[in-house]
Amino acid sequence: MTEQKRPRTLPLGVAIALTVFIGVLTAVQARINGQLGAALGDGFVAASISFGSGLVLIVVITALSPSGRAGLVRLRRGLRGGIPFWMLLGGLAGAVTVATQGLTVATIGVALFTVGLVAGQTAGGLVLDRVGYGPGGVVPVTLPRLVGGLLAIAGVVLCALGQRGEPVVWWMLALPLIAGVGIAWQQGTNGRLRQEVGSPLATTVVNFTGGSIALGIAAVVSVAINGAPAALPTEPWMYLGGAMGVVYIVISAALVRRTGVLLLGLGSVVGLLAASIVLDAVAPPPSGPSLTAATTAAAVAFVGVVIAVVPWRRRRRV
Repeated sequence: MTEQKRPRTLPLGVAIALTVFIGVLTAVQARINGQLGAALGDGFVAASISFGSGLVLIVVITALSPSGRAGLVRLRRGLRGGIPFWMLLGGLAGAVTVATQGLTVATIGVALFTVGLVAGQTAGGLVLDRVGYGPGGVVPVTLPRLVGGLLAIAGVVLCALGQRGEPVVWWMLALPLIAGVGIAWQQGTNGRLRQEVGSPLATTVVNFTGGSIALGIAAVVSVAINGAPAALPTEPWMYLGGAMGVVYIVISAALVRRTGVLLLGLGSVVGLLAASIVLDAVAPPPSGPSLTAATTAAAVAFVGVVIAVVPWRRRRRV
């Protein structure tokens, strides 16, 4: 008898590195969408453009991929066979995040945007792991994971305390906080849907379809109230936010079963904070933390991730 090969498990170190990369992409996407929103004078139109371009890209990629096409077939069968409707709503959280970027980042910067985003994501990840919302079931909130999460929040509080420049309007921090909770929920939801359809690509198509519809409606309402933007910006890089969203949503959907919702969130925090420091140092926003405060916050968050992911075990006495 031949032994059955066990499916390969992604090494934890590689999974953690990819979660950090997700954070870097999120920071860069936030700056791009924020600049697009400022150039257009309408965050909802900017978010709709970003999400719509991402939808076109992921549909093309999925259509060209055999595994993506197979995933869409399984999705169609699953919808007939009982995949619950709520599993299709992950894109709404992505829509809120992208809209929040367009509305706030040009004013408060990427680092301060991270304050609300990370706090909401960390708190949401702890709760969702504890109740077993993610595809891996209940993930115990052990003492190291709790301490790591609290340190991540402490890092972003330091970032907020080090604010310089113009005073920040309270809702510009409240919106990223709401978006952060949504990201944690989206990651768990995407993981559950990926488990059902067996394809990160099909899961991403669902996300971008739902988010594009929601943002399209919001953009139409905004234009009806405020009028259309005078002109579209000519810089090509301002339209790359959607492509970056495609990449990190695909990676998130593939990773969440291996890492859990909280660990995925904590890893991305490190990349998000580190990249935001660089971005805000290169082009400082009107409001935001000082370079010292942002760097300290990133260091504290990194320590929190290490505490959360290292398998601390008591040594046995001989």
